[in-house]
Amino acid sequence: MSNKPEVISFFDEATFTVTYIVADPATKKCGIIDSVLDFDPSSGRTKTDSADEVIAFIKQGELDVEWILETHAHADHFSAAPYLQRELGGKIAIGAHIPDIQKVFGSLFNEGDDFKRDGSQFHHLFEDGETFKIGSLDADVIYVPGHTPACIAYHVGDAVFVGDTLFMPDYGSARCDFPGGDAGTLYDSVQKLYALPDETRVYLCHDYKAKGRDHYAWETTIAEQKAKNIHLNSSVTRDEFIEMRTTRDETLSMPRLILPSVQVNMRAGEFPEPEENGQRYLKIPLNAV
Repeated sequence: MSNKPEVISFFDEATFTVTYIVADPATKKCGIIDSVLDFDPSSGRTKTDSADEVIAFIKQGELDVEWILETHAHADHFSAAPYLQRELGGKIAIGAHIPDIQKVFGSLFNEGDDFKRDGSQFHHLFEDGETFKIGSLDADVIYVPGHTPACIAYHVGDAVFVGDTLFMPDYGSARCDFPGGDAGTLYDSVQKLYALPDETRVYLCHDYKAKGRDHYAWETTIAEQKAKNIHLNSSVTRDEFIEMRTTRDETLSMPRLILPSVQVNMRAGEFPEPEENGQRYLKIPLNAV
């Protein structure tokens, strides 16, 4: 790996999501990771306030967007990737296993043949171990399934962006009860992350402010995760984690925005096509999830 990326974070408290700009100081090229399109489920209206903050920063800093990256098809917020791409350029990318998500949820939402289940809505699908560049920064992709079967992490210089795989050490780990999720697989994925150098900066997609902590936080290190993560520190065995995670997941309700979000995010952030009246719709399957 070469160079150290500049990382700028934008926290959306409505969905507890962190969007990152990952910039190369040498070339002013950058990538955007896990963007947010604001959505009000009570009215069905969307806004671009969160994305506009990212756009304003990039334009003010005269940065050049090469990539708009997703760690997975999020179940808790809409992606703003298409809007950002129209405003700033860049390729929209996600992990190569996104067709697994599209097939499961395409069936759930009874999508027709016009909905492609091959990932072609994205400009690029990253394979495990694939390398790429952000300006002069070296980056590679780590396949980290378990939360979903299509999760990836982006390892850029001395930083890694892990999506929902891990949370802050005092909060723990991602749930594994979504379709295709698996606690044992998540444990194995985290071991890949723990093989990175201890000083690697770890950037998280969410923070829910653990009990007793009065502030939001989303940056840690591999060393801190291995030493202190309450679910997945280095002393926790695979069997212990599976038992804890499975038991815990049985007590959790579904994310508030899972049904609308997945319909959008499996389309690379685009909305479903308009129906005969010109209106776009999101479906809510009853008693299915």
